[in-house]
Amino acid sequence: MDSRKEVRSESLYQTYWLYWRLLGVEGDYPFRRLVDFLITFFITILFPVHLILGMYKKPTIQVFRSLHFTSECLFCSYKFFCFRWKLHEIKALERLLQDLDNRAESEEERNYFNKNPSRVARIISKSYLVAAISAIITATIAGLFSSGRNLMYLGWFPYNFQATASIYWLSFAYQAIGSSLLILENLANDSYPPITFCVVTGHVRLLVMRLGRIGHDAKKSGSEHTKELIEGIQDHRKLMQIVRLLRSILRLTQLGQFLSSGINISITLINILFFAENNFAMIYYAVFFAAMFIELFPSCYYGTLMTMEFDKLPYAIFSSNWLKMDRRHNRSLIILMQLTLVPVNIKAGGIVGIDMGAFFATVRMAYSFYTLALSFRL
Repeated sequence: MDSRKEVRSESLYQTYWLYWRLLGVEGDYPFRRLVDFLITFFITILFPVHLILGMYKKPTIQVFRSLHFTSECLFCSYKFFCFRWKLHEIKALERLLQDLDNRAESEEERNYFNKNPSRVARIISKSYLVAAISAIITATIAGLFSSGRNLMYLGWFPYNFQATASIYWLSFAYQAIGSSLLILENLANDSYPPITFCVVTGHVRLLVMRLGRIGHDAKKSGSEHTKELIEGIQDHRKLMQIVRLLRSILRLTQLGQFLSSGINISITLINILFFAENNFAMIYYAVFFAAMFIELFPSCYYGTLMTMEFDKLPYAIFSSNWLKMDRRHNRSLIILMQLTLVPVNIKAGGIVGIDMGAFFATVRMAYSFYTLALSFRL
């Protein structure tokens, strides 16, 4: 078998695990624990704290201009700790995906997976990476070319950062490095759900293909068809284990994502309507506003696709040639049919479904808030 045509889900997570190694959480290299401690304490914890303290006793205009970024950093740290807490479950889920990879034996299955879910997952991963690099570069350049000795963001330091040039540049470097590492953490946070939804959706489709073919190959005996059905039941059980793990992994992290998007959309709209002083500021806030939706959309879209693929399983079972099978085969088929009738969905916090319904609800909320804020402006 050509290795290039094999289904290899673990290859789609190579960049994802690279993020964790760069952050000192995973990997085996010298001073990893020291890197982990420094980033966790001085960046993940202290960076949002210094942004929050920096807004103390500042004018309302300055507070609102900084509040969206402060909120994003705070929720980024929250999601990072939640994902870190669930890393053992993420690894267990990846092992289950590798088991399902080995079940893709036909050329049709391998071609479908490599041309669809695998390709899309790589595009998603690269898109997030390009967006993150662009954000790091633009934020740093904007800070470097700002007039006077101004920091990139409103922040608190236990000293006067404008006292000397060396102290100023040291403070500037902390914000530049801190924001870059938080963006790296956000890459690990935000890239995992859509990529995993995409991969799981692909494996559900492969199971649909295998179940639909049962009984249609005249060269196989009844016992061989029954064996294929039993293997299909085992595959479905592994998929349901993956769904349970996803519910546990994303329960708190995606709740934080929805809260972050809702809060930041509202704050950004206030900035656009009341505090944007020039066209450049308007463009900046508009881009940030769009980024909040782009950050949320892939997870909701592929969460919906995954649910739709699970809904196709009963029809795939019915499409098999069950009329010519014996009673033992059909008894197992009925059991599988009953198992596949259970709705499959992932909910953030056990409340909000990670699907397009939640995305459009966020869009409606943003529009309602916009009209409300516009009425105050008028």
